[in-house]
Amino acid sequence: MGLYLLIGILGLITGSLSGLLGIGGGIIMAPLLLYVPPLFGFEPLSMKIVAGLTIVQGLAASLAGGWAHRRFRFVSDRLSLFMGVSIFIASLFGGAAARWIPNQVLLFIFAGLAFAAAILMFVPVKNDCERPDIYLLDFSRFRAVVAAAAVGLFGGMVGQGGSFILIPLMTSYVHIPTRIAIGSNLGIVLISCAAGFAGKAITGQIEWLLAIPVVLTVIPAAMVGAHLSNRARVGILRQILAGVIALAAIRIWISLF
Repeated sequence: MGLYLLIGILGLITGSLSGLLGIGGGIIMAPLLLYVPPLFGFEPLSMKIVAGLTIVQGLAASLAGGWAHRRFRFVSDRLSLFMGVSIFIASLFGGAAARWIPNQVLLFIFAGLAFAAAILMFVPVKNDCERPDIYLLDFSRFRAVVAAAAVGLFGGMVGQGGSFILIPLMTSYVHIPTRIAIGSNLGIVLISCAAGFAGKAITGQIEWLLAIPVVLTVIPAAMVGAHLSNRARVGILRQILAGVIALAAIRIWISLF
């Protein structure tokens, strides 16, 4: 019972961050599941179990957080579709191409991307505003596809979702307002998580009993996080997101060395 409670607490943490920042949360949930349970005297969870629980967390967070951001009119279906399909297809190619490239080289490239993404969050965004109108959103489809495909390709190569890198690229390269980038990113994450969830569920890679506290805590936490995101100033959200991305980059650099 203690392990279920602990996993539920970790779900509250990652779910709230997912809703607040518009990220899937896997880059946070995975290390928490790997390293926190042993600190409380529990047996370490296997990477297979962690991967299954992480994909459940990502799916639940993107569904609940995305629904909440949609109510605030910060989710662009067109943007999510263009980038979601692009990152999905590119991830397939990246995963297949990884067999011909040394893993250390791939991790170095991906860590560099993550570090650059953190820096981009500190760069002021032109025409960014607190309450952008989703119905007036205009963006370059070419840039959206290129950004998503690049993240999907390298993410697929190193086995990372990479959605946390998409928001800086959306704001700086595709010129999407921060709030719409945060909300729409959850729609993009939903596409990739749904595919990953189906694959793991069909092949029996999800520990369903341990997934129960994840779902029960992540869904309300993601909705609360989305409401906090709606109340917070854009500048604050960008600073928090920059910090989370920087921590993710550090984690990748540690695994590299």
